[in-house]
Amino acid sequence: MTTTRGKYPTASETEWQAIIQNDASQDGRFFYAVASTGIFCRPSCKSRPPKRENVLVFASAEQAKAARFRPCKRCKPEGQRLPDREWVDQITEFIDRHYRDRLTLETLAEWCHGSPYHLQRTFKRVMRMTPTEYLGRRRIEEAKRALAESQRTVAEIAREVGIGSSAYLITLFKKTTGVTPNEYRKMRTDGRT
Repeated sequence: MTTTRGKYPTASETEWQAIIQNDASQDGRFFYAVASTGIFCRPSCKSRPPKRENVLVFASAEQAKAARFRPCKRCKPEGQRLPDREWVDQITEFIDRHYRDRLTLETLAEWCHGSPYHLQRTFKRVMRMTPTEYLGRRRIEEAKRALAESQRTVAEIAREVGIGSSAYLITLFKKTTGVTPNEYRKMRTDGRT
C-alpha cells in the first residue's frame, strides 16, 4: 500500500524494491519521480538508484507530468524521447543555476538521466560547444560581473564562481576574453569596455 507524504504518494516497500532492482515486470504498473531531480522514470530505469526519501510514486506518466516532473531521457517513460533542444535547454538551465557547484559531465548525465557520451554529443550538436565549455563561459560571465561590481580579490571571485584556483581563473579568463581579470577590471574602471 502506498502512503502519502505531503501532496504526493511515496513508495511502498514493494515499489521501492522494484525501483532498486530495476524490475521491468513492474513497468506500466507505476512510475516513480525523484523530487531532487524533477524527473520521472519507469521502475526498470537503469539510472543510479535515488534516495528513498526523494521518491514519489504515480499511477501514470500523465500524473507525473501534471505534478511538473519531466520524463527521463534514459528510460523514456512515455515511450518517446524528449526533443534534443528541449533536453539541452534543461541542462543549460541546470548549469546556470548550479555553476558554483562542482559539475562534471558525469554529474550532469546523472541529473538528466542520460549517458555522459550521449549528453556530450547531443549538447555539442545543439549548442556548438561542450557542456564543459558552456560551464566555463557561464563562470567567466559571472567573474566579469563580479570584477565590474566589486573590489574582491581574484581568488575570492574564483571561489564565488565555482573555480577553486585563482591561477585557473586567470588562465581561463585570459583564454576567453584576451585579458587577465585585473586588466579587465582596469579597463572597466577606465571606461574602455
